[in-house]
Amino acid sequence: MTAGMKPCCHGTTARLPLGMSLNFRALTACVAVALTMTASVASARSAAYKGAIATDAETGAVLFEDNADAVSPPASMTKLMTFAVLYDELAKGTLSLNSPVTVTAEDAKVAAFKDSTEVWLRQGETFSVEDLIYAMMIQSANDAAYALAHTAGGTVKAFVALMNVKARELGMNNSTFRSPHGFPPPSRKIADGDLTTPRDYAILCRYLLLHTDILKYTSVRNRTFGAGVRLQPVLMNNHNHLLGKIAGVDGLKTGFTSGAGFCLSATAERNGHRIIVVMMDSPDSRTRDLNVQQLITQAFIKVPITEATFGSLAGASESTVPTVPTSPTRPVDNGPVIHLPGQAK
Repeated sequence: MTAGMKPCCHGTTARLPLGMSLNFRALTACVAVALTMTASVASARSAAYKGAIATDAETGAVLFEDNADAVSPPASMTKLMTFAVLYDELAKGTLSLNSPVTVTAEDAKVAAFKDSTEVWLRQGETFSVEDLIYAMMIQSANDAAYALAHTAGGTVKAFVALMNVKARELGMNNSTFRSPHGFPPPSRKIADGDLTTPRDYAILCRYLLLHTDILKYTSVRNRTFGAGVRLQPVLMNNHNHLLGKIAGVDGLKTGFTSGAGFCLSATAERNGHRIIVVMMDSPDSRTRDLNVQQLITQAFIKVPITEATFGSLAGASESTVPTVPTSPTRPVDNGPVIHLPGQAK
């Protein structure tokens, strides 16, 4: 038997010296704990959301990301792209906020979709473009989005084509739109509907904040629809529960379907600085809202004090505004932002 070899019940085997053996066992235990913690964090995150990102609206820099390129349905957040295309048409003068929109039979059918949100448009009714924009952004009315799309695009199919052109222009390369409202397709197959990622939607939100008046509509907590047209107007309540509850939050849009889960594109401004948070596929609205709230807090901590204020960029021409990077340009803290379903903050 050679030196360092000792007999055991299974025959002759080599053994490490005692001190080295203890250190090896300790290292093995630490690795096992680290792997367990990593798996635990990943499992907890998957329970809280599918993907999330926080960006600096001034620079487009990524402040936090977790599975930000995961593709899934945006649900009613789709209406943010609908607004972007509508705004282009308004800017070109092809229609105005006061342009009348007469509800067609197809528009009215959308109001009858099961589990749809709407303002119950009826064939032959007429509303202004702006009234329907408010309905789309506050009530998340699918019928209003559909009516606006057919009015602005000539046909809904043509309008959706413009949505995809806009997505390519903005660099939203992992997004595909198939409707103006985000409601699931007739097949109910996720692959057949609207698809995007948190990163792509952060790009869209930044564009809207810098180049449109999106906050005019998304910051409104409640408003009536149909006053002066209907005997009984609809009282619309914004689905974004962070409005009026979390400091600085003034937009943008929620979304939910059974296939998309609970989604939210949110923005907040504090001390002249603005951040954007996009979270997709949370299991319930409370889990989503708690995690978005925490991300907003973390994001503001990471915004440099010396940075130019958002107001100095908003409304600038596209050529003077820095583009949104597709990957982090500063160290990104990917520490867990986890509130599991049903947990209190």
